[in-house]
Amino acid sequence: MTAPSPARSDNAAPTNTRASSWYTKDAQSILAHFTVKEEHGLDHDEVLTRRERYGANTLPDAATDTLLAIFVRQFKSPLIYLLMAAAGTVLALGEYIDGGIIVFILLFNAIVGTIQSYKAQNTLLALKKFAETFATVRRNGDDVVVKDEELVPGDIIILKEGEKVPADARILSAHNLRATESALTGESDPISKHSDAIEGSDLPLGDRRNMVYRGTAIVAGNAVALVVTTGTATEIGRISQKVEKIDMEIPLQANIRRLSHVIVGVVLVLAAGIVLYGTLAGHEFEFMFTLGVSVIVSAVPEGLPIVITLVLATGVWRMSKRNVLVKQLQAVEALGEADAVAVDKTGTITKNELLVQEVYSHGTHYTVDGFGYSPDGEIKRNGTDVIDPADDPYIARAGLLGVLASSATLAYDDEKDVWTIGGDPTEAALTVLAHKAGLPDKKDLLRQHPLLAELPFSSEKKYHSLLYQMDSGEKMQIVVGAPEIVLSHCTQYFDGDEIKDLTAPERSAILETVSTLSGTGYRVLMFAKRSLEKETLEDNDVNFLVYEGLYAMRDALRENVAASVATIENAGVRMMMITGDHKVTAQAIAEAAGIYKPGDGVMEGVEIDTLSEEALAERVANVSVFARVSPDHKLRIIAAFKSRGETIAMTGDGVNDALSLVSANLGVAMGKQGTEVAKEASDLVLMDDDISSIAAAIEEGRAIHQNIKKVTLFLFTTSLGEIVIILTALLAGLPIPITAAQVIWLNFVTDGFLDVALAMEPKEKNLLRRSFPKPSKWIVEKFMLQRMILKAGTMVVGSIGMFVFALSRETLPYAITVAVTTMAAFQWTKIWTCRSDYDSVFRESMAANKYLLGAFILVIALHVSALYTPFLSGLLGFVPIAPYYWLLILPVALSVIVVDEIWKIARRHDDRRKAPDAS
Repeated sequence: MTAPSPARSDNAAPTNTRASSWYTKDAQSILAHFTVKEEHGLDHDEVLTRRERYGANTLPDAATDTLLAIFVRQFKSPLIYLLMAAAGTVLALGEYIDGGIIVFILLFNAIVGTIQSYKAQNTLLALKKFAETFATVRRNGDDVVVKDEELVPGDIIILKEGEKVPADARILSAHNLRATESALTGESDPISKHSDAIEGSDLPLGDRRNMVYRGTAIVAGNAVALVVTTGTATEIGRISQKVEKIDMEIPLQANIRRLSHVIVGVVLVLAAGIVLYGTLAGHEFEFMFTLGVSVIVSAVPEGLPIVITLVLATGVWRMSKRNVLVKQLQAVEALGEADAVAVDKTGTITKNELLVQEVYSHGTHYTVDGFGYSPDGEIKRNGTDVIDPADDPYIARAGLLGVLASSATLAYDDEKDVWTIGGDPTEAALTVLAHKAGLPDKKDLLRQHPLLAELPFSSEKKYHSLLYQMDSGEKMQIVVGAPEIVLSHCTQYFDGDEIKDLTAPERSAILETVSTLSGTGYRVLMFAKRSLEKETLEDNDVNFLVYEGLYAMRDALRENVAASVATIENAGVRMMMITGDHKVTAQAIAEAAGIYKPGDGVMEGVEIDTLSEEALAERVANVSVFARVSPDHKLRIIAAFKSRGETIAMTGDGVNDALSLVSANLGVAMGKQGTEVAKEASDLVLMDDDISSIAAAIEEGRAIHQNIKKVTLFLFTTSLGEIVIILTALLAGLPIPITAAQVIWLNFVTDGFLDVALAMEPKEKNLLRRSFPKPSKWIVEKFMLQRMILKAGTMVVGSIGMFVFALSRETLPYAITVAVTTMAAFQWTKIWTCRSDYDSVFRESMAANKYLLGAFILVIALHVSALYTPFLSGLLGFVPIAPYYWLLILPVALSVIVVDEIWKIARRHDDRRKAPDAS
């Protein structure tokens, strides 16, 4: 009977706190701390005790909102609160039709927003991987397979190639273990692991070579490790908890909130002032109170919430067709406001797939094209001639030696439409090179060249050695590894014609080539060979090698990255790259992607640590590459840009990106390679991981911003005009020329159809131009305010003038009808002036926006019906007017086009005058 593990004493109780210092302790000390024996593991009762104490090894699921909660959230706006109060007041006064119309607007707006938010939430949930994951754990002396969630601190786990690490663990013993930790650290290269204690405090995760972390993957070798933390105490759990505490407001949300506060304040002051003034002037309080409510209804653009929602929903729909999932409606506009986009290197700029890009063999230089693990790609000789590998024995030889030294497999995943690998990414790059060199499948090669012996790669030896029986009868040893190590064992080289002795000049030339390649961010491997008589290999059996050449590889750029970066920067949006990789590698990748340019700065995390917040904000102004950064560094970088008043978007796919994704003004996650933590933290998800979608989202965001400005101009001009008309009549001692019901008619029917149609305005040209104006934090910027005042003023003069003219000849209801019809006619004409804030209305085709043309015809028909249909005219207080008045109203209404055209001409002239200075 197997003896149970020793009981845990109170003063040696295991903990489930963050694994910050376990790497400094030796294996025996950790085993003693957790009161467990490596060969035995925990017994069943102890596992249950610890699971009860520490909980399951799971991360909390992201909170999901119910349909009701999402619906209620749509009403959380000062503007909505004011409209609800106005609706309640109108209903209390017995104006059920007016109140009902406002309530309908509010409900419709909420329903549209709810549907989109709920769909986005469910789409994101569908992205989750529901498949259970398992771990091999030692319990009661036996190795058993359990669900990851069943692990507890103190468990002994067995890690193998191709497996995900199920918890944070301290390595007890390892054999050629390598893990990829890009999801946590941002470093794309696999990290060699060992079991020895490491000195130093607060080392970065990537330097803790005796630790493995939950969510990372084993790409080579095997190990036995002791679980030190589980669940939310792991590194990935700690980040998840931080993400939940950060609440970042999207720019448009903040802009609408600020504008809503201003509208609410101004409207309430106006309404209160009118009621007080009128009451003191001798009017009845009930009449003035009703008039105050009318002012509120006039001033508040009831259509604004619904139109903004529709503009955003239309943008969401268009972005979904471009493989972008929008989690919040307002997020689709945010990229249009971005001053800078900080992209994560691994998984965003690159595919996190090593690619052999250069080969040096027998004095010839080959460049290898392609993307990621796809076996397609041209090979050029000496940088110019595209070759047929079958006609070049040297590249074929380099491919053969590489694939024979690789144990990685390559396969095509039909479901995901991607090439996938099994095994070490470095060896996978060699396998892909062999495919491009036209060699047969690895299985066929092994039938021709059986493997006799192998010495696996280790961090101590830094090379991989294999012995093959070649079809010629020769027994050939292949060695691939670190250049300085392999070259030290080479005594000869092959120049393409014959084998020669490797002299000091040749060695220096080879090392200089290695140095040049390494200096441009390549990972360089040397390959060599020799003939052997025996059929076995012994440790360090690598003497008298013949130097063959070099493989230069690095993380492959995504297709069209350089073009996408150029498009984004031409749009005036600054691009930066943030990565956990080394400075040289990061700069080389950024330069290849077009992000880094001569004169740009490169900053490392250690430098960030030395700078104050103010100094960092000043320093980041010319930095395009941030290397060797931690998640905390990313937060400081984002804060530095915000302190400069800049709107920053952040892309990423790893757990280490989650904090910055949620802290940035806009977070963009990768849909395919992105971790669930990153997707939860983001505002947008690129379903196809294509960075070109960012350029599309910027264009879409700017189009949305322009359309929001257009409908805001239209609606606010109407509201301002109606308020001033009421105030003018009140101050002049005239009857009020519009009733509350008629205000609702104009704001909902006339404005409603027109502004919804204006929201469907096609995208303007050249939205990705560098000179695109930065959105105002108030939405209403200087030029818009100028036009608003001019148009509203024209509307006031025309409407009051027609009211006074009709009042001198007709009854009050007749004059009111003339005034309201004039206001409506102003709406019909000025809607066409709002389609562009620069170009003449006569240069815009009316048929370009068929929705607007249809709405234009519809609202005219509806207003005519309201005037001449007994039911509607009675409901709204209208009376039929004679054709004579129409002949006066229409020219008056067209005056708004004349005024706006004069303003546009003046602006274009001013821009042309300033153009030389601007250049």
